[in-house]
Amino acid sequence: MGSRLRADAERSMRAIMAAAEDVLSANPVATMEQIAEAAGVARATIHRRFASREALIEAMEVAAWREILEAVHAARPHTAPPLVALHQATANILQIKPGWRFTLARQVPLSPQAQAVQGEVMELCEGVFTKLLGPDADRVWARQVYLALLGEAAHGAPPEHDPDTLATKVIDTLMHGVQRTA
Repeated sequence: MGSRLRADAERSMRAIMAAAEDVLSANPVATMEQIAEAAGVARATIHRRFASREALIEAMEVAAWREILEAVHAARPHTAPPLVALHQATANILQIKPGWRFTLARQVPLSPQAQAVQGEVMELCEGVFTKLLGPDADRVWARQVYLALLGEAAHGAPPEHDPDTLATKVIDTLMHGVQRTA
């Protein structure tokens, strides 16, 4: 019975975070009451799990960055050819990022735990960029451009675009710029 309760609690937390993501994406100053209503739970339920609105957002950030870390690891950044790893990581992230629009909008997460996970993601990506672009490339600039392209692909592209097509566009633009077609 204990594992069932843990599973129920986990589902409840995921439901609360999903509702919070939706509500906060529409209204970044939404209250815990509005989030509870959207989640279909009592406000006390949210407060039992999260001491404050900030604690809820911090938990959302950790969850979002862990999903991204798993997506990057799934691309095999240490063993796959760098271009393959970058493409797969990009496609994987493009499947996750739209679901965390509010949460991932911050450049620097609130919690040290989310910052640590974000740092792990950036370190893996840095390794791929080094292999792909060489040691003399401006990897900071390349990362900034890549992240901007990734954000545009995640939030600016029509929803019917599949992640692989968008990943190809992101990487082609990163590697070759925007080329005019005849």
